[in-house]
Amino acid sequence: MDRLIDRFDLIDEKLERLIKKKTCLDGEDLLDNQDMLQVLKISHRTLQRFRSSGELPFFKMNGKIYYKLSDVNRFIREVFEGNSGRCAKQRQIEPRTDKKR
Repeated sequence: MDRLIDRFDLIDEKLERLIKKKTCLDGEDLLDNQDMLQVLKISHRTLQRFRSSGELPFFKMNGKIYYKLSDVNRFIREVFEGNSGRCAKQRQIEPRTDKKR
């Protein structure tokens, strides 16, 4: 029974290595579209707009779109953190002016 459990552990380790290898390129983690939608909490169309504008680098492998984790981190720092101040100013509510009739 112990040999069987050891064998399952060995198979589990091999599977994890294969999964890790599949989602890596030159040792760097890769994210697909579904990962990006969950991480950034944006719509599919918004993600497409970021790709089309060149703000978010990507590449295709076998017809599937991937993003390097380092590019995603840079994108988040530059775009989302850089725009937070501007968006906050746009949302600022102006004080009401009471008009007497």
